[in-house]
Amino acid sequence: MDRAGLADFLRRRREALRPADVGLTAGARRRTPGLRREEVAALTGMSADYYVRIEQRRGPQPSEQMLAALARTLRLTADERDHLYRLAGHNVPRRTPEDSHVAPALLRVLDRMADTPALILSSLGETLVANRLAVSIFGDPAARTGLARSDVYRWFTDPATRMVYPPDHHDRQARSLVASLRVAYGAAGPRSRAGELVRALSAVSDEFRELWERHEVARRFADHKTLVHPEVGDIEVDCQALFTEDQAQALLVLTPRPGSAAEDKIRLLAVLGSQDFAVTDR
Repeated sequence: MDRAGLADFLRRRREALRPADVGLTAGARRRTPGLRREEVAALTGMSADYYVRIEQRRGPQPSEQMLAALARTLRLTADERDHLYRLAGHNVPRRTPEDSHVAPALLRVLDRMADTPALILSSLGETLVANRLAVSIFGDPAARTGLARSDVYRWFTDPATRMVYPPDHHDRQARSLVASLRVAYGAAGPRSRAGELVRALSAVSDEFRELWERHEVARRFADHKTLVHPEVGDIEVDCQALFTEDQAQALLVLTPRPGSAAEDKIRLLAVLGSQDFAVTDR
C-alpha cells in the first residue's frame, strides 16, 4: 500500500470535483476547491474520520468494496479506478463486459436528473446506482446481494419483484429480461457471471428455461411502460436508454408525458420519499 500516493491521489481527485458534479449544492460558505472530505465520506458510505485518516496517510488499508465505492464517488474513469486499486495494494479488477464500475459520463447525467426516475443498469440487469425517485419505485439496490442483485434473477425467484408491473405486462417483461441476458451471455460466455445466472435460473424456474430455449436476443429498453406503486397506483412512463460506448451499461430514464396524471404522481413520489413504500418493503 502506497499511503503517500493514495492520499495525494484522493485529495487531488476530490479537489477536482465540484459539488454539482455529484449532485450537491455548493452553499454560500464554501472556501476550498472541490468537495469537502466529509462530503466524500458521506457519498461513499464511510465515516468522515476514516476518510480523513486515509488522506493523512495514517489510515488502514481500504477494502476492495470501499475502493469501488470511492471510485464511484470521485467519478473515476476505469484507468483511474485501476490506479486507485494499485495504490491501495490490491489487485486491479479484471475488465470484462460485466464490470460493475459505473461509467463517469453516465453518472454525470444521472446526477442532473432529480425530477424523473433514472437508474444505471449493468449488462446483467443489476441496478448499479439509482436516483431517489427510482428507489421509491424499484427499491434500494444497496440492499441486494449475490445473484439477487440482478433483475433477471429476482424476476424468476421472487414474486414480489413482479408487483412493479401490471399482471398483463409480466410476459413481455419476462421475455425482455431473458433476451437481454442472452446478449450478456453471448458477450461474456458460459463461464462468466452471466453463465452463472443462466445455470442458477435453469435449476429453479421452468418459466425461465422455456424462455431461454426460445433464443431471443435483444436489448429491450426503449418502450412504453406502466409501473405500479403501492401508494400512488399505476404510473405510465416512456423508457429511454443511453448506453456506454462498449454497450456494457445503460442509463435508463423513465419520463411521464407532460401534463399527464403520471407526471403528477411522480411529483407526489418526490414528496413521499421511499422509506415506507419501496417494493422491497411490501
